[in-house]
Amino acid sequence: MPANNTTAEIVAAMRAAQRIAVVAHVRPDGDAVGSVLGLVLSLRALGKEVIALLEDGVPENLAFLPGTDTVIQPGTEPLQVDLAIALDTATHERIGEKCKALLDPAPLLVNIDHHPTNPRYGTLNLIDAGSPATGQIIYNLLSEHGLPIDDAVRQNLFVAISTDTGSFQFSSTNARTHGIAAEMMEAGLDTARLAQLVYQSYPLRRLEMMRTMLNEMQFRADGRIVSWQLTQSFMDQIAMDPGDTEGLIDTLRMIDSVVSCVIFEDVPGGKVRVSARSKDARVDVSAICGQFGGGGHRMAAGARLRGPIGEAAEKFLTVLEHEVRRID
Repeated sequence: MPANNTTAEIVAAMRAAQRIAVVAHVRPDGDAVGSVLGLVLSLRALGKEVIALLEDGVPENLAFLPGTDTVIQPGTEPLQVDLAIALDTATHERIGEKCKALLDPAPLLVNIDHHPTNPRYGTLNLIDAGSPATGQIIYNLLSEHGLPIDDAVRQNLFVAISTDTGSFQFSSTNARTHGIAAEMMEAGLDTARLAQLVYQSYPLRRLEMMRTMLNEMQFRADGRIVSWQLTQSFMDQIAMDPGDTEGLIDTLRMIDSVVSCVIFEDVPGGKVRVSARSKDARVDVSAICGQFGGGGHRMAAGARLRGPIGEAAEKFLTVLEHEVRRID
């Protein structure tokens, strides 16, 4: 696997380029959207022409972030850029088929991420598996090299960090994470307002989804595994937005007996999206997801299996239960 490039090399590439595209993974979450917009707004303040590109656009729950109105989805027109930057995207294909087709001609690809399974697919790579969020890597990069950081940049990067650390609760959260939050607050960032917008402004359908999840969740391994199957019919019933599921799995994590939790979700093409979490480092959900072509972090990972959803769930849960029972 190639070695990381230095932050100086990464910033030099950004300074040398005039027209830049910044992209993140499909079905973008808070870290993806916040990291993209945080970097985009900083580079625009530097005088660069920067395109914010997301295959699936910005989910409704993050539409309040500064700069979301400038995010575009890939079209059929070719995109001429000097530099492409992929953020929070563990594999090149995860930026989406259309985004990849548009950006493949770019002469230089910078890959910045915190997933340990990232194979360093960029021309230049900055992979920090010790960082709890890509937003933290971006903030450190901007700070270290004196790139512009205004309130709009802070808002985006704070949301990126907060959402990917479970509001600073997950074990990946480190001292620097809290230090960044403190620096942002000292600079005048209204973190209470952002927390309200992220965690206390759910649409009613999100609560309907949570109620159904709690009614339908299933246990195995003597209560140490809990799972739920989010079917296409239910998504259609409540007119679900993709952003509605962000953080939903953390409700399952709250159960005291649970070691690992999983949400299975129908996605187009007869596939099933798997989101897995672990509360015990001895149960490596990244390794389990890796058996199904996925990956991520030891305590948080994902994969995509062939449906139908019930069969996919049983295949995955059988492997997971073996690992959970192994730690007895």
